Amino acid sequence: MSEDFLQYLWKHKKFELSNLKTTHQQEIVLKHVGVHNTDNSGPDFFNAQMSIEGQKWAGNVEVHHKSSDWYVHNHENDPSYDNVILHVVWEDDTEIFRRDNTIIPTLQLRDYTAQHVLKKYDTFFDSFHYNWIQCEKEVSKVSSFIISNWQERLYIERLEQKSFLILELLKNSANNWEAVFFKLLAKNFGLTANGASFFSLSNSFDFSVVQKCSKDMYRLEALLFGQADLLAVKNETAYSRKLYKEYDFLKNKFRLNNKGVLPAQFFRLRPSNFPTIRLAQLASLYFTHQQLFSLVIKTINIKDFYDLFQVDVSDFWKNHYTFERESPSRKKRITHSFVDLILINTVIPVKFMYAKSQGKDCDEEIFELLSQLSYEKNTITDNFLALKMPVDNAMHSQAMIQLKNNYCDQKGCLKCAIGNYLLNQDRSLG
Repeated sequence: MSEDFLQYLWKHKKFELSNLKTTHQQEIVLKHVGVHNTDNSGPDFFNAQMSIEGQKWAGNVEVHHKSSDWYVHNHENDPSYDNVILHVVWEDDTEIFRRDNTIIPTLQLRDYTAQHVLKKYDTFFDSFHYNWIQCEKEVSKVSSFIISNWQERLYIERLEQKSFLILELLKNSANNWEAVFFKLLAKNFGLTANGASFFSLSNSFDFSVVQKCSKDMYRLEALLFGQADLLAVKNETAYSRKLYKEYDFLKNKFRLNNKGVLPAQFFRLRPSNFPTIRLAQLASLYFTHQQLFSLVIKTINIKDFYDLFQVDVSDFWKNHYTFERESPSRKKRITHSFVDLILINTVIPVKFMYAKSQGKDCDEEIFELLSQLSYEKNTITDNFLALKMPVDNAMHSQAMIQLKNNYCDQKGCLKCAIGNYLLNQDRSLG
């Protein structure tokens, strides 16, 4: 019996409330179960209210599988558990004492939980019951209102998780938002294959170096390609040799070091996603918009974002995918679909955190922007669509990724709005 399920039983009062008694046969009249503590420290429920044997109590509730878990978790040495007024357990196997040697009242929950509730829980988590997610046979019965509200909450939760990296980068760059945006954008330009490589590149020099080079496209390319270790004397093109010479100058001038930069990968990538092309586009972007973060914050409309990122590569890259080999001349502008990824993974998280740092709320602007972006097509969204779940735009797809990775895969149904809804239905599952 998991503690998560016991917390669920207590929180939703899924047990017989009449004639409740402690393991010492003291009568319990429950008025308020308390506020669920979702942090990893402290009692499970704060500010519960009840009377025990006629005495009114207000305080905290701790939930365990066995009473002895109190000692397993060393709660006896933690002052934050001094105000526990009731110990809720599935199995009472030992007495628990306060610091003043009085016994903490214990409620043995298994004595008051109906069998049909346990059966529903067991069925829900039976591995033979599902192929992909636990509720796949029932999820189509959940109302669109519940799903829609849960998707919004999931997306905000995903944004807040992404904010951890942004906060760390701000701390390391003295709150320089332009620098932070460059680092995150570089990571995004690398996509899955080269995200870590481009991110390590962006961290290999101070952003002021980019600013000093951004007025000269050729110099900016030399900086990025050189730090990525994509330049070599052996390259036969005049352009690459010229870049190498310029990078050698920049390396000495700014004391550049690229030993910590992860190697860029070409394997299994389409030519349009080669690291050379993505770095050329990034260089062109910062040559065209030297205060890119400031422009992004002011931009709201999706069309204006497409225009903002509508830059082309320098002449050399129009007929090259690598330094070594010439190819037919083609436009290599940043596509709308790539801009969508930039918006989802970089622009919107940064906008969200910047507004938060200014004490402003930009949720409405963000949701409006997301509603105009197509959802991401991947295994997760494909499977949810097969289960008749609404995945109509980028907010939905981001929410579904959060749901699958942080709830379904972790069997966190008891913390999921959909799982709670299904478990609270009177009908049996299956």
